[in-house]
Amino acid sequence: MTKEDLLYEGKAKKIYRTEDENLVYIHYKDDASAFNGVKRAQISNKGILNNEITRVIFEKLSQAGVENHFIRVIDERTQLCQKVDIIPLEFIVRNLIAGSMAKRLQIKEGTKPKNTIFEICLKNDDLGDPLINDHHAVAMGICTYDELDLMYKETAKINRVLSDMFLKDNIILVDFKIEFGKNNIGVIILADEISPDTCRLWDKDTLEKLDKDRFRRDLGNIEEAYIEILERIK
Repeated sequence: MTKEDLLYEGKAKKIYRTEDENLVYIHYKDDASAFNGVKRAQISNKGILNNEITRVIFEKLSQAGVENHFIRVIDERTQLCQKVDIIPLEFIVRNLIAGSMAKRLQIKEGTKPKNTIFEICLKNDDLGDPLINDHHAVAMGICTYDELDLMYKETAKINRVLSDMFLKDNIILVDFKIEFGKNNIGVIILADEISPDTCRLWDKDTLEKLDKDRFRRDLGNIEEAYIEILERIK
């Protein structure tokens, strides 16, 4: 299957057409950004590592009954995936309080809440991906309440599967964000990627950060942290 014209380029990936209108190639870049694009850099081999980490995770989610867009890996930076129309929402799950929530609400990072926290953000770079609620999403015509219910249920299932998977590898899944899209028959499925770019992952014993926070916070050893995650989950 041949790679055709570029459909979309984001901060971390490029999406290309194929001769099948329902399939796309997703190419992972080494570009890194944080704080809504204010901080930018290149991280050696990040695209290669995130491609493989996402493959491993999406295959495990498929085995657990979570339908997603991943089909197969084409090369070290490229995946063949179902083409989806992305729903412009990010679903965020917080098992521990960290990052923006800790800062916004002045809660100590690492605090474990009594409940699992679910948030949604509007995917809009110009607005800074603001937090919104369910009623906003429906009022804006992004989705229906029934579709939100389905995506929340899938998000909770994904959290259970990933939390257990990472814990077996001595990793705490602190929080993560995911996206959904509709495929060519209108079914809502998991899309985008799941990697240290989209998750906070801490070593269970040392609480060492093994994710994109190493870039956000200038902690160094970013590539090494991503390699560590890949080696553990494989």
